[in-house]
Amino acid sequence: MGTTTTPTIGRSVLVAAFATALALGAGPSAAATSADDGWKGEGGLALSAADNAKVDAYADQAQRAERSISVDVRVAALASGAELVGFDHRLKTPDSLKRKVATSLKEHPEQNVDAVLRSLGDAVRYTLQWPDGTYTDGVSAASALLSAWGNDSTKWSNTWGRTSGYKGLNTGWRAPGSGQLFEVQFHTPASKHAQEVTHLLYEEQRLPSTTPTRKAELQAQQDAVFAAVPVPPGADRLTRPAPLPVPAMG
Repeated sequence: MGTTTTPTIGRSVLVAAFATALALGAGPSAAATSADDGWKGEGGLALSAADNAKVDAYADQAQRAERSISVDVRVAALASGAELVGFDHRLKTPDSLKRKVATSLKEHPEQNVDAVLRSLGDAVRYTLQWPDGTYTDGVSAASALLSAWGNDSTKWSNTWGRTSGYKGLNTGWRAPGSGQLFEVQFHTPASKHAQEVTHLLYEEQRLPSTTPTRKAELQAQQDAVFAAVPVPPGADRLTRPAPLPVPAMG
């Protein structure tokens, strides 16, 4: 694996260089929901009118923040040679957000909706993908750029070294200015394919109605899929970029 140094090129230079490629349109529109109404979903999930209104406000906030976040992520992808996968799905739909919030409130009744919304890390999410041979250097370059542009690293879950189960690198970030949390997954074509293949298995496994025996069967099936995913050289040693130094007070 080659040595990758933190890129020194400025964000403004890259944005200007890739301006044509980054002709961003408006993000996916959030569905309008009356603040006077609550929300009901499958399996008895529900939100009160007040909580529903707060999730709608959060979805609007995430949509506004997404535009500047997407500039950083798209430029980092282009600069590091990554393919940006599933960009059209970068925003969770309001209904998906409500289902996630309602599930969390049901499982943790001691929490309130404000605490749940503060902890949501994937309302805005992206996937960057490289071939095995350039994956490790690509991740290092892209993550270093995101950090250099003021995005704080809040999560770094590297599971490439696992002997079983999911393989990949899932990261969380906090955008400067808006403070919006967002997720970036770093994949190879094989690990992304495995994630897609096992998604329905994972969703069934996490249902409260799934029996322990069935959960074990589902886990074994997922393990078999991910066992076939090659580990790019050095991927298991990837660590989060070092935080920027805090200027000394005069």
